[in-house]
Amino acid sequence: MRHIAIGCDHRGFALKELIMPFLQNAGHSYQDFGCYSTDPVDYPDIAQKVGEAVASGNFEQGILICNTGIGMSIAANKIKGIRAALCHNSFAAQRARQHNDANVLCLGGEDIATKSALEIVKTFLATDFEGGRHVQRVNKIRALEGDSPE
Repeated sequence: MRHIAIGCDHRGFALKELIMPFLQNAGHSYQDFGCYSTDPVDYPDIAQKVGEAVASGNFEQGILICNTGIGMSIAANKIKGIRAALCHNSFAAQRARQHNDANVLCLGGEDIATKSALEIVKTFLATDFEGGRHVQRVNKIRALEGDSPE
């Protein structure tokens, strides 16, 4: 099971509140990095907290939720070591993990049905990086950040 950092802005709050018990019931542990109500907050602040938690190695993966998932994805991908993927279906979540070694899942809290969102989360967390030919590509992403390949 995985240790997950999760966060949202006010527009993703309702979906986050449904995902957290789903994670717990699936045997995953998590830490909620906010927000904690529907009061307006700035999504980059939450993306930074979750992104830094994952990049630090203290969490295996992260989940971020805002209105569309776009803002969280953009903000999280500014953090060195984060490969955040905005996924609208399970196939995208599977490929994000298999081919891109994505470590943060971004979701749109208001543009995806709850059942679909939970399936996407389940797929993202259950899928491993394939390695192989994809390692070279992920290393090129790391190089864009100024990292040398492992």
